Amino acid sequence: MQYGRKIAAVLCGALIAGIAAGCTGGDDTTNKEKTAIKVMYYDERGFYQQFGMLFAALHPEVELEVVSTSSIAYEEGKDMEKATQEFIAEQKPDVLLLSGGEYSRMAGEGKLYNLDTFIQKDKFDLEGIAPGILEYIKQQSDGILYGLSPNFYSQALFYNKDLFTKYGVTFPTDRMSWEELLQLAARFPTDGSGEDRVYGLKAGYGADLYQLGMMIGNSLGLSYINPTTKQLTINSDSWKKAFDTADKALKSGSLFVEDPNNGGFSGSYEDYLLGDAFIGGKAAMVIESNYMMDQIKEAQTRLKDKGIKNWDVVTVPINPQSPDESSAMSVGQIFAIDANSANAEGAWKFLSYINGDEFARVTSKLNNGGFPARMKYISNEEGRNMAAFYSLKPRSNNMYDNYDKLPRDFYMKFNTLSQEEFQGIKDGKTTIAEALDSLQVKGQKLLTEESEKAATAEPGSAAGSAPGVAVESSSGGSSVEVRAE
Repeated sequence: MQYGRKIAAVLCGALIAGIAAGCTGGDDTTNKEKTAIKVMYYDERGFYQQFGMLFAALHPEVELEVVSTSSIAYEEGKDMEKATQEFIAEQKPDVLLLSGGEYSRMAGEGKLYNLDTFIQKDKFDLEGIAPGILEYIKQQSDGILYGLSPNFYSQALFYNKDLFTKYGVTFPTDRMSWEELLQLAARFPTDGSGEDRVYGLKAGYGADLYQLGMMIGNSLGLSYINPTTKQLTINSDSWKKAFDTADKALKSGSLFVEDPNNGGFSGSYEDYLLGDAFIGGKAAMVIESNYMMDQIKEAQTRLKDKGIKNWDVVTVPINPQSPDESSAMSVGQIFAIDANSANAEGAWKFLSYINGDEFARVTSKLNNGGFPARMKYISNEEGRNMAAFYSLKPRSNNMYDNYDKLPRDFYMKFNTLSQEEFQGIKDGKTTIAEALDSLQVKGQKLLTEESEKAATAEPGSAAGSAPGVAVESSSGGSSVEVRAE
């Protein structure tokens, strides 16, 4: 109910703006020719909450119909890519909501509408959109813009300026490598205990060697599986180096790791805030999303003289071989127009609005975990380095690309295998190289078996469903924060 009130308040603001525009010579929508468009989205309610209500209020001449992709249910052995294309062919939506992979495939097959003509005709402003977002989208479609995304998700490296100054450590900088970040963290003292203990980097919740190594590898653009050929490469030299880097960092004593077995928190909210190592001033750095900014504001309001005061952000660690890309940044959703749309003009009216300046301004205060693609509406009242969140571009390939081509249960079973092998490292019974070699053999056997099961399974025999077909896997895999999901 409270969320509904917020949406209503935003809607009223948009309506007032529309009325004001009319009074100053804006278009009279009542005289506009009526049109109708179909929009492909996860579900109708979610669409109207996020996009449709505002658009419909300002453009009553456009009738919206939502075709929900929730009907494309995952089944073992089912070709989801084919099922999605069949859905589009049957429903014939004008506006398509696509993941990066789907966008790239459809653009390559000539199934999307080139937006250049509309952009030039309407003099649509692309300058205000984060360059990395546009570059990433164009990169997926041979340099041609077939789609736009109104928002993105990103992380940055937060750092406590006061702790750096106190211990004489130089501030972190944009585009550091993981090695540079961990060396910086190691410059903080590792002695002391309890309230006197300070850590260079908050590594995350329940972080262990396997998790930290996987996050480092992902940020370096490594992948341990080829979903198309069904081949594992977890024992490559690059992966061994990533886990060696993680192992040295954990053994250095400079990383703060929360205990996943610590149980629930029963104290006050103020104690909860202070319990965060970064907010409480016990960790000098942490990799987080804009969620951390909200937590810091809460702490500064409630804790008064306690907690972090002086902080800033730089980009997350990058791969030195591709310093302008990051696995910690992702496009939430790409909207495109079907090349065969009978109403491309109406579809563009919708696309141009939700990716335009007015929509970004009106919705920028709604905290949905992401950022508006239009940079000037990313709040920066205190003059911090907010460009750290958008100066990089999303990585065009990551560890979880085409994950839907793999058997549904593979990742869960492979994770269990991995924990077993890495327990041997923790117990001192095996080395990292030996554990990865063993995991390569056992993991490949598991993948082959699960793939054969999936190939012989009849569609409809497996219960449950996979994530929505148009969702990028970034939220589950590209995050470089070490966190137990």
